[in-house]
Order: sequence, then C-alpha cells, then structure tokens
Amino acid sequence: MRSWIIFLIIILLLSGCIETPTGKVIEQEPIRESSKPMEVYFCPENECRGHLLSFLDSADNYIHCAFYDIDLPEIIKLLEEKQDEIDVKLVIDKENSDEVSGLNFVENRGTKQLMHNKFCIVDGNRIFTGSFNPTERGNFYNQNNMVIVYSKYIAENYESEFQELWDKNFGSGEKTEYSTLYLNDKEIENYFCPEDSCSKHVIDNLNEAKNEIYFMAFTFTHDEIGQTLINKHNEGVKIKGIMEKFGRSKYSEYDDLKNNNIDVKWDEYSYFVHHKVFIIDNKTVITGSFNPTKSADERNDENVLIIHDVNITKEYLEEFDRVWDF
Repeated sequence: MRSWIIFLIIILLLSGCIETPTGKVIEQEPIRESSKPMEVYFCPENECRGHLLSFLDSADNYIHCAFYDIDLPEIIKLLEEKQDEIDVKLVIDKENSDEVSGLNFVENRGTKQLMHNKFCIVDGNRIFTGSFNPTERGNFYNQNNMVIVYSKYIAENYESEFQELWDKNFGSGEKTEYSTLYLNDKEIENYFCPEDSCSKHVIDNLNEAKNEIYFMAFTFTHDEIGQTLINKHNEGVKIKGIMEKFGRSKYSEYDDLKNNNIDVKWDEYSYFVHHKVFIIDNKTVITGSFNPTKSADERNDENVLIIHDVNITKEYLEEFDRVWDF
C-alpha cells in the first residue's frame, strides 16, 4: 500500500502539481536560473555583426546555428576556422546555401516551408536569436534586433530544436521542454513553430495588456492576432504599430487595423524594417524570427522568445521610438 502512495505522489509531482488531503493544489516550483544578464543589440546602429562574431568566437566546444540566410564573409570565415577546432554545424534555408559550401550544413530540400530561424547555440549554455540574418543587408541596412541569452535551459530548448532540424525534421517536432522559466528572477517564455502554436502564446500575452501595445512587423497577415489588437483597442488599450511597406498586400492586416482607428503606419525607412516585435505594457517583449503570419505559425520553422523584463523592454521601446520617427 505504501509503495502505491509513493508512486501516486511521484506521478502528481511529474504532472506539475500535487493535491493535499485538504484539497489544496500545490504547484511544482518553476525552474529558476541565475546567469549573466541578457544582451540586446539593434542593427545597424549597434553593429550586430561584431557582437555575433564575439559570441561565436567565444565557443570552446561547439557552435550549432540555424540561419535563414547568411552571406557576411567574416561570420562564414570564423565558422570555417572554428570547425577545425570544435564541432560546427549549420542548418540553412534551401534558397540561401550557396555561400556556405565550406561548412558542415544541411538544408530543407524537398519541403515547401521556410527554415526561417536565426539562432545559434554555443557550448550548451548560451544562445543568440532575434530577427537578424547575418547578411550584408541585415547588418548594414535593415532594421533588426538580436538578443544573447545566457541560460543552459533555454540553450537546451534551442539545441533540441536544432537537432530536429539537423535530422531534417522540418516543419514539425516535439513541444518545447522548458517553455517557461525564471532567469535572474525574470520570466522567460520560449516556443518554436509550428509545434508549439506560437500564435496562441502571442495572443495570450497580448490579451494580458492593460495599457498599451506597440509593435514592429516586417509582414503581418495573421487575422487572429490582428483581431486581438482590434479587441484590445476597443477595450481602451493604446495600440501603435509600424509595418514594413514591402508587406503591402490584400492579405495585410494594415487596412483592418487602420479602419478600426488604430495608430498604425507604413515605415518610411529606405530599407526594410525587419523586426518581429510586440511590446506590452512597458514590461514584456515578444521577439524572435516569428512574423505574425499564418505561414510562420503553421508551416515555417520559427522561434519565439517572450521576455518579461522591464529593463529589456525599455531598450526595445527606445528602438520603437527611433524607428517610428524615421
């Protein structure tokens, strides 16, 4: 009898909660981790190339990257040099593999979806992600963001995703193991599309907004996310957004947002506003490779970080203001 009780307790603990004899549910403690602070950079102002070079050059054991596109010769040269010393692997979208013939890489041949990620894992304890493709346009011309996160749990999430891609398991996979954790006492959410239903988590966070939502979008065609912004506007939440003019089409959410008196505009920048960012109530940032589109949500390989940190949010708000004022 005693062994069965112990077994039941173990099962309840593994499920994330346990019920006491009084009926009170005790939640399992969330994962907590302490590390170096996150680093955030914006291109072209912060020279993302240099920060990515330093990040990759710090590797002692391995570098695993998934890039939609890459053509910066300094990054490619560093990866080629590093692969003589450590394990270097690259996953690249099928349309952009011409520049990486000297690297150990795989591509998504035979699939219709995009391998749209922009991330690297170094030594199993830190990752780079964001909207920044390591290309000349990405570094010198387009508006982009990149974030470096020091976390073995988040690195494990990204490494699991990388291994799926390396095994040519494109457009599907297992759900993220550590989807929510606390890093330096700040909540971080981490998801991969399409397996984690990224739009659901974006919408859930947008629905939490009480005061304001700002966004910067390269392309925005996801009806449910657009409707969520309209609903929040009707509740009195301030909505303000910049959309890349390259994304003008009959599928864009721009007209629906504008027709509902939401303060949205096409960018006036000479090159691309390539961000994929939502900023919520001055305390939460959604970033990564995920454009708010159905393709990104249901077909492409993408990643999302949702960072609940006032200090990080402040940096993204400053970037929003800068891009808005072009």
